[in-house]
Amino acid sequence: MPIADSDGTSIYYERHGSGPAILFVHGSGGHHAAWWQQVAALRDEFTVVTIDLRGFGKSDSSMPEFDGQDFPGDVVAVLDQEDLTDAMLVGQSIGSVAALRAGLLRPERVGSVVLGHSLGGISHPELKELAAADRAEAVKLPVIDRLLTKQFQQDRADLTFLFQQMGTFNVAKMQDLRNLDTNGPSLEDIQNSGVKIAFLAGEKDAVLSVKTVTRAHELLPGSHLEVVEGAPHSMYWETPQKYNAAVAHLRRTLTAQKEAV
Repeated sequence: MPIADSDGTSIYYERHGSGPAILFVHGSGGHHAAWWQQVAALRDEFTVVTIDLRGFGKSDSSMPEFDGQDFPGDVVAVLDQEDLTDAMLVGQSIGSVAALRAGLLRPERVGSVVLGHSLGGISHPELKELAAADRAEAVKLPVIDRLLTKQFQQDRADLTFLFQQMGTFNVAKMQDLRNLDTNGPSLEDIQNSGVKIAFLAGEKDAVLSVKTVTRAHELLPGSHLEVVEGAPHSMYWETPQKYNAAVAHLRRTLTAQKEAV
């Protein structure tokens, strides 16, 4: 069982396939197994790494409380243990905040970061205001309606049930991740790091609007933007084919760009 040491905390992870590396960082209701539809689809072309942040899945959950500021270090521990270079970190929702910070901590190992359904905790007054407005609308909805479309819930009651069960394997909760946004990186910090940034958004995301993500892309020179038609906040779960295609495209594109430099 692969375990990485994150400053004394045991972090569980898995490595599948071979090729350019993609490391997935789950959100507040996920863990390594939430990426089952991605691992199976991408491992033939890429090295796919999935992890459990502390308090989630099989990672150490024995601590009395969790500090979201520790999560980037969990990602770094896996990057170091596996000696990955030019890895693409793919975050889901608030997991994108941990992914971005990990990338900035280890730019020699991380070539790019994909901020899935998230602004990555970027410190910028306009973006914070836009994201707050989106959240104010999102909290009016039941939690499941923020994450999956009503049509999917009706058509795939089985996968909706499994989606809800995923979070029951975790000890850490959403509130344990919220302070990840504290003291986030500036646009200048990101540009100076040399790490490429891609924003991955869903057209039907009820948590973070395409308009807000597009504005973040406009404010960050050199960033990439992928908007997936018809996709909700939990795109990786509801529309995995579209999500996998977008991730694979970004991995190939960003790798090719780096090689061309």
